[in-house]
Amino acid sequence: MKRSKQPDSPAAGIALRRRRWPRRWAVGLLAGAAALAGIAWGLARGAEPVVFDFEIVNTYPHDSEAYCQGLAFDGGVLFEGTGEYGKSSLRKVQLETGQVLQQINLGARYFGEGIAVGKDRIFQLTWTNEVGFVYDKESFQQRTQFRYGGEGWGLTHDGQYLILSDGSPTLRYLDPQTFQVVRRLSVRSQGRRIRDLNELEYVDGQIFANVWHQDHIVCISPRSGEVVAWINLKGLYPADQRAHPEAVLNGIAYDAHAKRLFVTGKNWPKLFEIRLKRREG
Repeated sequence: MKRSKQPDSPAAGIALRRRRWPRRWAVGLLAGAAALAGIAWGLARGAEPVVFDFEIVNTYPHDSEAYCQGLAFDGGVLFEGTGEYGKSSLRKVQLETGQVLQQINLGARYFGEGIAVGKDRIFQLTWTNEVGFVYDKESFQQRTQFRYGGEGWGLTHDGQYLILSDGSPTLRYLDPQTFQVVRRLSVRSQGRRIRDLNELEYVDGQIFANVWHQDHIVCISPRSGEVVAWINLKGLYPADQRAHPEAVLNGIAYDAHAKRLFVTGKNWPKLFEIRLKRREG
């Protein structure tokens, strides 16, 4: 249930931790006018990742019983995949109220993981069952299943391929029709492999990823796999207010039309719309 793996202590500054589990191109600029409007990346070999802090734009209710494993925004509503055995589900949620508009539950033997929306379909992973589900976006009727090797953690869609994380430093690109692996992307930050990549979101040409048990999001170049920026979300929802140690930051959704970025966590009672602020110095 992702409750037995233990994080190590941080190395230095905003750098990633070394964990027990299984640039050439770097970022120059990430700028946002609304939540993330006008993302633009200037690439320079060997540059350090940019660091962003945040400010809260809006706060919305979130079901504190929802062990958030995947989040997406499409057509004016949120889609959320939840986990835990016997509690896993796929939901359509009204952003402003947190009301669950539609829901389908997974079988008790499945631990739900990341989700992605692609046109008229929703894709959902499971943790260790090595099976994913494909649903009709409107009816939530299951269309088919697909297989993949190893664990499933996070999932997103770049408009052409599904991108899957499994807790390792490698992201897999899947053909959304055949579900065959067409590419593997090794994620690094200044030569260091980044592990525990969890929930994913494709944001204006970059892959945003939660890092399990950290209050940070990494922004990854899909071209090179280099971490081009860190988003520091420490203090967004303080650890001493969380229901349990596994109620960690996990859940990224992006409104591409209005350039709004949403984040939440497992069993958090709130969902936040945030604006990024580049850290100077």
